[in-house]
Amino acid sequence: MLKDHPDWLALHKPAGISFHSESGAGLVVQAEQQLGLKLYPVHRLDKMTSGILLLAKSSSAAAELAAKFRLQQMEKYYLALSDRKPKRKQGWVKGDMVKARRGAWKLLASQQQPAVTYFISQGAAATGSRLFLLKPWTGKTHQIRVALKSLGSPILGDELYGGSPADRGYLHAYALCFDWQGQRIELLCTPQQGDAFARQTLPWLTPWQLSWPSFQQPTTRVSDSGGK
Repeated sequence: MLKDHPDWLALHKPAGISFHSESGAGLVVQAEQQLGLKLYPVHRLDKMTSGILLLAKSSSAAAELAAKFRLQQMEKYYLALSDRKPKRKQGWVKGDMVKARRGAWKLLASQQQPAVTYFISQGAAATGSRLFLLKPWTGKTHQIRVALKSLGSPILGDELYGGSPADRGYLHAYALCFDWQGQRIELLCTPQQGDAFARQTLPWLTPWQLSWPSFQQPTTRVSDSGGK
């Protein structure tokens, strides 16, 4: 556990564990059983993704936290590794996303309701791969995985999007910052699984203090009648 707040918990989700119950108990159910608490999910991480996960302790806290995610009042930072050089070393990835085949998504050039991510990267000499720090402004399904594929650098271990086989999918929810009842919350969770992550020296120990460009939401948008 990363933090036990009276209103919510911040857990370190391991890679390879489903958020929802599938053939066995998912992460939320496991946490409820281990802690003896009723917990309310407010966001989710893919099965391959490790890192910070928030779970509320009440329906009212869940509604408030979920609203912060929906209104882009959560600062989210992810780490990823790829064994292929990107088309560019940093910048924006923006575009609408639509379903593709085999449960995958793809990025379009249109920007009616775009997935928006900013990234920086640097070479990782220890592994010959490239380390990415990404800040997504939106929370679309598979957003970061699709963004890195579009840059020609699919995530190591993410075979759905053309990544090279590895001992895990190298995507990690690294930091989460938000205001809660007048208090600034800054959560950081370093990767604890994966040989390639273990060989990295992380250069970004306080990612929220870096100079990130601002994103201005378009004033005119097509209405969204569907879910995430």
